[in-house]
Amino acid sequence: MISVLVVAAQPLQRFGFRMLLESTPDTEIVGEAENGAEAVRWTTELYPDVVLMDVRMAGDDGIEATRRIVAAGGRSRILVLTTFDVDRYALAALRAGASGFLLTNTRPEELLAGIRAVAAGDAVIAPALTRRLLDEFADRLGDDLCGPVREDPRLGFLTRREREILVAIGHGLTNGEIAQRFTLSESTVKTHVGRVLAKIGARDRVQAVILAYDLRLTRPADPAPRPAHLSGARR
Repeated sequence: MISVLVVAAQPLQRFGFRMLLESTPDTEIVGEAENGAEAVRWTTELYPDVVLMDVRMAGDDGIEATRRIVAAGGRSRILVLTTFDVDRYALAALRAGASGFLLTNTRPEELLAGIRAVAAGDAVIAPALTRRLLDEFADRLGDDLCGPVREDPRLGFLTRREREILVAIGHGLTNGEIAQRFTLSESTVKTHVGRVLAKIGARDRVQAVILAYDLRLTRPADPAPRPAHLSGARR
C-alpha cells in the first residue's frame, strides 16, 4: 500500500485527490496539508511514501517545503503538481529534490502511475520531457553554461564508462537508448545507472540530469554522447 500526503491550497483540489486515492486499492491518503509549512510538519510525523505537492501556494510554498523535506533526509518522495508543462516553479522544485512533476490536468490513471513510479524510486518525467524542460530553462541552471566543466569531487568516484553514462542521462536518453549507443545490454545499463546515482548521491535520474547541467557535462546544444574508445580506460 502506497501512503500519500496531499498538499494543495484549494479544498476542492484536495477533495478530488482524496476521492481518487481512496478508490484505488494500492494507495491510501494519510493526510492533507494546505500550505508548505503543514506539508513539512505532516511529512515528519506521518512518513508518507509520496508527497503530492502543489508548488504554487501562499506563504511557505511548495518549493521551500520540498527543499526542507529533502534536507531532512526522510524516505518520502515528492511529486510536484504544476499548471504548465514548462514552469520555472517546477524546475526549482526539481532542483530542490522533487522526483518529478505532473500537470494539474493530468488524467487520473497517469497521476496514479506517477505516484507508483515515484514510490518505487523512479522519476515520473519522461527523459525527452526532462531534456526539453532543461533546455527551455538552461539559463537558470548556472551563470555560464559555455565555460569549462566544473570540478566536483563526486566525478572522481566515477569510472570513465560511468561518466559517459552520466552524460547520456543528462541528454535525456532512456536505458534502451543508452544500451544501443554504447552497445551494452539494458540490464548492464541499469546496473551502471544505479551505480552512477549512488556515487553522485542523486535520488533519481532527474537529479542526475540537473547535476550534469550544473557541472557543464551536458549543454543544451551538445549532441548526444558517443562512447570513448580509449586504451586503458577504466570500465
